[in-house]
Amino acid sequence: MSSSSLSAAALHSQLHLYQHHTRAARTRFYAHRIRESFTSRIAMFLCSILLTLLLISGIIILILWLSLRPHRPRFYLSSFSAPSLSTLSFNVSDRNPNSKIAINYDDISATVFYNNHQLATGIVQSAFYQPAKNTTEIHGQFVIASGQNIAVDATTNQVALRLELNTVVQFKLSTWDTHHHNMHVSCDFAIGPDGNLLPEFQEERCSLYFG
Repeated sequence: MSSSSLSAAALHSQLHLYQHHTRAARTRFYAHRIRESFTSRIAMFLCSILLTLLLISGIIILILWLSLRPHRPRFYLSSFSAPSLSTLSFNVSDRNPNSKIAINYDDISATVFYNNHQLATGIVQSAFYQPAKNTTEIHGQFVIASGQNIAVDATTNQVALRLELNTVVQFKLSTWDTHHHNMHVSCDFAIGPDGNLLPEFQEERCSLYFG
C-alpha cells in the first residue's frame, strides 16, 4: 500500500473521529439545554403555584379581617329634658352595628356640663352584655348640683349643654375576646326655654373615642 493511500485513510479516520466527537458534543449541548429548559419550566410552574396560593391566602385574610374587625358602637341622643332647670333626664340609644361581634360593657357613668361646669354626674347603666346587631337604651336622671345656675342665652334663646358617657368595653366574638378599652362618648346639644331637647339635635350621633 502506497504512502498516499495511508495518508488518505488516516485523514478519513481523523475526519470520522472529529465528526463523531462533534455529534457527541452537540448531543450533550442539546441535552443540557433541554434539562435547563425543563428545570426552568418546573421552577416557573412552582413559582406560579406559590404566588397563586399567596394571592388566595391574602384575599381570604382580607375578607376575614373586613368581616370580623370590630366596628365602634354608635350613640345617639334620643331625648333630654330639664323642665325646672333643677332636675334633668335623658335617653341615649347605644347601637351595636357588628353582625357577629358582641360587646361587654362595664358600668356606664354620665356627666352633664354647662359652660364646661359640671351640673350632675353618676352611674346611669350597670354592666351589661350587648349582642350583635342590638340597640340598648340608656336612661339617666339627675338632680342638678346646688349652686349651678342655668340661663337661657338671650341671643340664641337656647341653652348649650354637653353630655359625656364613660365606660370600659370588650369586644367578643364567640370564645375570642379583645383587650379592654376605655370608651368616651360626647354629645353636644341644646335645649330650648322649655327645657326640652331642640328638634335639630334629636337622634344626632355623638362623637366617640377610645383612650
